[in-house]
Amino acid sequence: MKKLPISVYMISGPEAHRIDRALKSVVEWASEIVVVLNAEVTDGTEEIARAHGAKVFREPWKGFIAQKNSALSKTSSPWVLGLDCDEVVSSELQREMDSLFASQPKCAGYTMPRCSYYLQRWIRHGDWYPDRCLRLWRSSVGTWAGTDPHATPRISGEIGKLHGELLHFTSETLNHQVAKTVQYADDFVRHCRDTGRRITILDLAFRPIWRFIRGYILRCGFLDGWQGYSIACFTCFYTFLRYARAREAQLDQRPEK
Repeated sequence: MKKLPISVYMISGPEAHRIDRALKSVVEWASEIVVVLNAEVTDGTEEIARAHGAKVFREPWKGFIAQKNSALSKTSSPWVLGLDCDEVVSSELQREMDSLFASQPKCAGYTMPRCSYYLQRWIRHGDWYPDRCLRLWRSSVGTWAGTDPHATPRISGEIGKLHGELLHFTSETLNHQVAKTVQYADDFVRHCRDTGRRITILDLAFRPIWRFIRGYILRCGFLDGWQGYSIACFTCFYTFLRYARAREAQLDQRPEK
């Protein structure tokens, strides 16, 4: 298979249980694979990555944004594709990129729909789909920004759309999803503290139920069976938890009378 002028880059913790699937989806066509691995990882992730021809760099964890930018800076191809260890480039997306690079790409970057596999079902409705992600761009025009842990691409130039799916093998268990919910709520508290954002009782009263209505009813999450209901409930709970935790932190900062 002809190599595309694309460097695939990844950041990784102990991901020996799933990084192999991600690497297999790109190794045949990527010109380069770069993996920035957390310094303390010992579960065999490095050996799996090197077996697929990846360049592996061990670094202390600096946060999602800094770690992604570190991996991005180590690429050498004219185009880059950011991939997570729980993601797979579908055959449809790979063929679409083949066609894109058969001629000169006209845009600076391209989004792609991400489809998540959740509790034994592909989710194709609600807040989780199409979940367009900007992952492919010219190496000279983009970087990562945002607020940890939510990294956001910052691109200069026109953005186009691809239609092949990036496949996302998300939380393996409900317990894992609960743990992530608590972690993300703590991250939101830090964000509010750092930016001076104030949370009101209206945020607590209306935002959680709105997220449930939007995802489950307006965006047809009910068509994804009980898994769609689970996603809507977790989204509602997560929204409440993060605003409640931020409100709690505000109250803790009030001086005593």
